[in-house]
Amino acid sequence: MKPLVLILSSFLILGTSFAAPAKRPNILFILVDDQSPFDFKFYNPKSALQSPNLDKLAAEGMVFDSARHMGSFSGAVCTPSRHMIMSGRTVWHLPIGPGAKDHCPPNLELNTLAAVFNRAGYDTMRTCKMGNSYEGANKQFTVRHDATKRGGTDESGSTWHGDQVMNYLAERDATKDADPFLIYFGFSHPHDTRDGKPELLAKYGATNHDDPSTLPALDPRLPALPTNYLSAHPFNNGDANVRDEVEVSGVWKNRDEPTIRNEIGREFACSENIDIQVGRVLAKLQAMGELDNTYIFYTADHGIAIGRHGLQGKQNLYEHTWRVPYIVKGPGIKAGSRVPGNIYLLDTVATLCDLAGIPAPESNEGLSFKPVLEGKKDSMREVMYGVYCGGTKPGMRCVKQGDWKLIQYDVMNGSVHETQLFHLATNPDELLKEHGSNDPMKTNLASEPKHAAKLAEMQALLLAEMRRLDDPYRLWNQPNDGLTPPSEAASKKAKNNQAKQ
Repeated sequence: MKPLVLILSSFLILGTSFAAPAKRPNILFILVDDQSPFDFKFYNPKSALQSPNLDKLAAEGMVFDSARHMGSFSGAVCTPSRHMIMSGRTVWHLPIGPGAKDHCPPNLELNTLAAVFNRAGYDTMRTCKMGNSYEGANKQFTVRHDATKRGGTDESGSTWHGDQVMNYLAERDATKDADPFLIYFGFSHPHDTRDGKPELLAKYGATNHDDPSTLPALDPRLPALPTNYLSAHPFNNGDANVRDEVEVSGVWKNRDEPTIRNEIGREFACSENIDIQVGRVLAKLQAMGELDNTYIFYTADHGIAIGRHGLQGKQNLYEHTWRVPYIVKGPGIKAGSRVPGNIYLLDTVATLCDLAGIPAPESNEGLSFKPVLEGKKDSMREVMYGVYCGGTKPGMRCVKQGDWKLIQYDVMNGSVHETQLFHLATNPDELLKEHGSNDPMKTNLASEPKHAAKLAEMQALLLAEMRRLDDPYRLWNQPNDGLTPPSEAASKKAKNNQAKQ
């Protein structure tokens, strides 16, 4: 009888262990401020940026080739982008901006990222810059250490953000805290002012140039100009005088080679310091035995130009700015995998919830791309939509399907109407005639008669997406649909109020 009892006991023990829930995964979500995917070698082999920790993360995880922010109705592109990340809502359905009254539920902050994870029993911690974000959502983190750190020392730069996470992990380690965690690891760089650490600036031949009356030295160690560099954008895109284009310290209105190469060098110095901080945190997680049970996300709130197409800021819809770098590493993700993805930053809430086994809030509009991470599919969408109208209205719109991308500009009070059609497989840098390419496909194809049908198809697709997403504007060549643009609506409301008084 005793052997039989032991055998039955063993089966009971095994049955209990099999039935026990698996340990819930940790999440480390890393977000940087203003970074083009083309800064990295795993997107652009020609890049001079040294980022060994992120290169390793990309090699051990999944790289997304089509990850994008949906856009902005503000010159501070960070603000709607970070609202979308935190809430999972589309650009015209945020608690700020033109659609707030009609398209956003009340008390949304109570269903944002940290609030949802708090209710699910996760420990939530955040460090990031101050301002130009979603303060209501930021307040939901149980532990919060926010400060804007864009200097060139450990205390004034990215090391400070790294220290906050290291201190948090050290405390968890010391107290044997076994709760799963969600850490939002944000940085203030490489957003300007790009005051890098002296030793990293020297590595890239860059200086923190701050004299508007002179140009920086053209050091041979400076990174090369990007392939799609121009000394000026071919036309006014409706926001040519925004701060990012005319007031960035070290650049201002200059677009000469020494200035742009020096600014890229400054950016790379700041980005390499971010890479160092990420490496520190990953090493700590490894030492704690937590790394293998942690999903690691690395991305940016949007891209940035810095000389590409003659632009400096993020107020455009070219690939270097509409796209974001995106890497995910974690349990069950195939090392060295690469997918188009066709994801938006607003898919963050749905995806993190799905990985953690938490129901996404009803207010969420994003899609969980867990099926992509599991290798069950390679894309979430066929069509991607982008908007920028922080300058003159209606502004810029773009749409992408397959290898084709359309950008339209309706700016400067209707005095500038421009259309760009790119075949990205042939022309990934979105070269224009001003770049001087001899390849007939490496240019804007909108005026080519043989591409007229594709142009019409893409324009129809853009209109369909604008309607689907409650875009409150229409471009010059689109039906009005009975819309009253928000600026006109506000003006009419003011006049009506005056009439009542």
